[in-house]
Amino acid sequence: MQTAVNMWPLLGVAVIVLGFLLRLHPVLVVVAACFTTGFAALMPVEALLASLGTAFVKTRNLPMIYLLPLAAIGLLERFGLREHAQAAISRVRSATAGRLLIVYLFVRETSAAMGLTALGGHPSMVRPVVAPMAEGAAEVQLAAQGKTLGEEQRYRIRAMAAATDNVGLFFGEDIFVAFGAIVLMQTVLRAEGIEVDPLHMALWGIPTAICAFIIHAWNLNRLDRYLRRSVA
Repeated sequence: MQTAVNMWPLLGVAVIVLGFLLRLHPVLVVVAACFTTGFAALMPVEALLASLGTAFVKTRNLPMIYLLPLAAIGLLERFGLREHAQAAISRVRSATAGRLLIVYLFVRETSAAMGLTALGGHPSMVRPVVAPMAEGAAEVQLAAQGKTLGEEQRYRIRAMAAATDNVGLFFGEDIFVAFGAIVLMQTVLRAEGIEVDPLHMALWGIPTAICAFIIHAWNLNRLDRYLRRSVA
């Protein structure tokens, strides 16, 4: 006989969605969702408060892990990190925004395939280094033709830089055998009676990563053509 599953604790998810839609304070939304789930699951108040306290103690150092690198990056930007990145790439006459982002795509995808997912990211790499270097390469390329880079083109370059990081990370980490998604898929398939080797699953991620690299590199090549046409 099948055991009935209590679906009422899922009301906590609805509370989170509603709270974020209403743009309420995140801490209040999370606490309200915890109490909603706990009461729906018929948890005693003492056990619910103990769970909240235990979770707080375990995660109280997480904000420091995220805030300290952001503070360091902000300090570097204040002292000219973006300007130095643009000046460095301007010395390479053959560099363009698309070519530079293709190189970053290769580095990001390769490092993610080896499990080094922290070597990159929007706040730590794209905004302070990659995007300014791509803008600097485009400025040098257009300056040789007596043209300047407009605001619309700058935002297009920044968007493509962020997309390059996303594509490289998403398709690169699928090759890493210890990636959480591969472990999750293996667990789900094993529960259904299907035995799959994680290494075999990771190897099948290589053709997908290669196709993603080729397609996005073609899009980045189109970015250079767009820049030349838009400022003509």
